Amino acid sequence: MSDSERPQLYLITPPAFELDVFPDRLAAVLDQVEIACIRLALATRDEDQVARAADALRELAHKRDVALVIESHVLMVERLGLDGVHLTDGARSVRKVRKDLGDDAIVGAFCSHSRHDGMSAGEAGADYVAFGPVGATPLGDGTQADDDLFAWWSEVMAIPVVAEGALTLERVATLAPITDFFGIGEEIWREADAAAALKALIAPLG
Repeated sequence: MSDSERPQLYLITPPAFELDVFPDRLAAVLDQVEIACIRLALATRDEDQVARAADALRELAHKRDVALVIESHVLMVERLGLDGVHLTDGARSVRKVRKDLGDDAIVGAFCSHSRHDGMSAGEAGADYVAFGPVGATPLGDGTQADDDLFAWWSEVMAIPVVAEGALTLERVATLAPITDFFGIGEEIWREADAAAALKALIAPLG
């Protein structure tokens, strides 16, 4: 697979992490594997905790020319000097967020397995659309974003698409020709050596 055809990598942080440990783990990954974007996806609603995490990761990311977006917290993008936001409600708020943040900000939308939501998000101004999960998982209702959705999207739509959720070696190999990005998170952070885990997971990309 040539570099031009090879999907790019999009890292998703764990929903909770220790600030005295995780930035070093992330830096080790960034220094060994080329990453296009990082999503700060903390589950906490504690504003101070989110802000401190964003400050730490922004410094790491921007030093290496990697974009950093935050999940859901639109109002914190400009305040924290981040590159954009990842929305989790499909196409619902894309148009308003695009207007609020302007053309330069990254606005992404997670659309589960809905082709309609993906198209609507793209029309409303999303920079990318994410579908998932793409593998078997006990989380949610078990519905997966299937290969046909990605195949159709890559053939018909110009907006980049992200495949994420329950990725395995086999799913990476299958989806590589029909996705623009792989969104990778818990698949590597649950391992002691996240960089080695990432390299193993993306081995099919060559």
